[in-house]
Amino acid sequence: MEQLTTLYIDKERHKFSAAHYTIFSATERERLHGHNYSVSARIVAPMGDNGFAADYTVYKQRIGALCEALDEYMLLAGESPHQRIEEAGDYYRVSFAGQQMQFLRSDTLVLPIRNATVEEFSRYLLRGLVTLSVGEDIRQIELCVASGPGQKGCASWAPG
Repeated sequence: MEQLTTLYIDKERHKFSAAHYTIFSATERERLHGHNYSVSARIVAPMGDNGFAADYTVYKQRIGALCEALDEYMLLAGESPHQRIEEAGDYYRVSFAGQQMQFLRSDTLVLPIRNATVEEFSRYLLRGLVTLSVGEDIRQIELCVASGPGQKGCASWAPG
């Protein structure tokens, strides 16, 4: 009989600092601000003959790399129906509700997300972790992004 094991990875170093704003409607958004986000994961895998299910070190490195890729950037929701993002030389020009904002391209990431929220960040990072884990016998991954104590969004994946 197959035995599944759940691994929890919630390391202090799995974090990223980023600026963002959340869009509430076609005319309302938050002011630009930032958070120190923390990332954690729950991984379900079969217990191996060697007494462990998945290599913690490998998953800690993968989560760390995903966090590092977002650290110290302005994060923009590239798939929001409420804003338009254009490249303008060294800048991204963002149009929202009749306003124009400019962000240095070197300091900004345009992500394939609908809004700059912990829910969307968790889905984005989960896709990255799943892609890095292709070919491994993983049964489920849940990845969470917290913007502060007691406030997080999680996304789950299972094959099939």
